[in-house]
Formats: sequence, C-alpha cells, structure tokens
Amino acid sequence: MSKTSKRMAAALGSLDRTKLYPVEKAVSLVKGAASAKFDETVEIAMNLGVDPRHADQMVRGVVTLPHGTGKTVRVAVFAKAGKADEAKKAGADLVGAEDLAEKIQNGEMNFDRCIATPDMMGVVGRLGKVLGPKGLMPNPKLGTVTMDVAKAVKAAKGGQVEFRAEKQGIIHAGVGKASFSEKQIKENVDAFVEAILKARPSGVKGKYLKGIALSSTMGPGVKIDTAGLG
Repeated sequence: MSKTSKRMAAALGSLDRTKLYPVEKAVSLVKGAASAKFDETVEIAMNLGVDPRHADQMVRGVVTLPHGTGKTVRVAVFAKAGKADEAKKAGADLVGAEDLAEKIQNGEMNFDRCIATPDMMGVVGRLGKVLGPKGLMPNPKLGTVTMDVAKAVKAAKGGQVEFRAEKQGIIHAGVGKASFSEKQIKENVDAFVEAILKARPSGVKGKYLKGIALSSTMGPGVKIDTAGLG
C-alpha cells in the first residue's frame, strides 16, 4: 500500500472527503491544495447517468471556456492552397495535405487538435485508425471539419475544450490552471457544467448528473454539491 505524502496529507486535512461543497468553496479548496512545484491543471470529473454504448445516450461536444485552459494547444490542419494559408495565418502549428498524412502515418503526432476542410476528408479518413483512438479525428459536429479553418484554429487555441463521455459515463477535462484566480476557475467550471447539461441526450432516463468532483493534478478530489443542477 502506497504511503500518503506529507503534501497530500496536508491537503486532505483541509477538507471533508464525504462533504458536498458549493462550487466557490470547492474551487478555493482545490486551489489551496495545489502545492506542486509546477502549475497544476485544475480538472473536473463528471459522473453522468448515461450508457455511451447506445447512440442516443452519447454525450459529446465542445465548449469554449471564458478564460481558456492555460494550456498551449498545438493544432494540425489538413488544407490546400488558400485555406492552408488561412490556417497558417491563424496560428496553426502544422498545415498540409498528403504530406501531413504521411508524417502522421510515420508516427509524428505532436498536436492536440486536428482540423480539416471537407475536401480533405478523403485523405484524413485513411488515418482513422491512428487519429480515432486518440480522439483527434476531425468531426463536422465538433466544428473541426469546416471551410472556416481560421475560426476553428483560433477557437482551438483560445480555450475550446472537446468533451466525450467514456464507457462508464464519466467525462474528464481540464478547466484551467492553479495559477488562475478563483473567479476565473469558477467561471470556467460553470461554463463547462452548463455545456454538459445542455448536451443531455434524448435517450437518458432518470437522473442525468450523478456527481461532480474537482481536483488539481496532484491534489485530492473535492465533491461538488449538484443540487438543482440536473
């Protein structure tokens, strides 16, 4: 059995693991417990009453956090000619067509988001087995298959977060950094939770939102009171 570190023991001592806290208090506790030597990510975990194996219970989408994630996002864009130029001007890190596909097939995957123009999906489609498992496959429903590549690139780099329910109905996401102010973290959390509530699938029966927990990368989880949320 692993031994609890002094840092974690101190963090655990500041909260009641069985208690449900208002968002403001939860944010304060998480921020206070983030004592690592690096800028820890503030993470949210939401337990939903869904079974993603059924198409009408899948929860997936995107949300733009008002204060961003604090993370540098690398964006790859599949586009040609003028659209490739637009992507580069918007700040895309990797831009190409067949040449980019070849790099990815050879194992070059140093990007966090993948965007494509519709005419490039024939090329991108061949990368499904590589991009799919990593959640990087462009999808028109997520705004990552589009002719407006400049807008998509700016959104990806400006704090847009993709979310998708895992097999057990859990959604994880980073909603900021410990260096953010409590107000910034709370507003990001509120925006993320609102997006998940709006994404409630038609096939859900019974309670949709079962629980929410907030934590920092190295800190303990803090349970949030979901009364009245859904």
